[in-house]
Amino acid sequence: MSAVTLIRSQSLTGAVDYAYAATAQSPARVVWTAGACPLDTEGRTVAVGDYAGQAEQVMRNLRTALNDAGADLTDVVRTTVYVASTRREDLVRAWKVVRAHMGVHDAPGTLLGVTVLGYEDQLVEVEAVAVVSAAD
Repeated sequence: MSAVTLIRSQSLTGAVDYAYAATAQSPARVVWTAGACPLDTEGRTVAVGDYAGQAEQVMRNLRTALNDAGADLTDVVRTTVYVASTRREDLVRAWKVVRAHMGVHDAPGTLLGVTVLGYEDQLVEVEAVAVVSAAD
């Protein structure tokens, strides 16, 4: 059972595709991830030039990092999605992949366009905070 409860405000627009806030039970174990990057197991950037393709790899890597920490995407209370672009359509392209991986667990998230990310040819990065019940 997840320690996370997503909050959907009835006072704000329902047009967004994520919860506006999240709460977590205490005592709980918190997992902070580094930014998941679009790297394969050899450390190479995948899907060069492809925002959606990189977002797919990023989300696979994020799930792996969470699983290794004893958590999963359903335990996430917040994400930050970084996209190396000034074009809204590029940001949305990456966001749609992130949302598809999150499924009905639409945790609060922030989507940012940035000028550059850390790895050569990198276009997308996602960091997350997850909360796992202390009993898990």
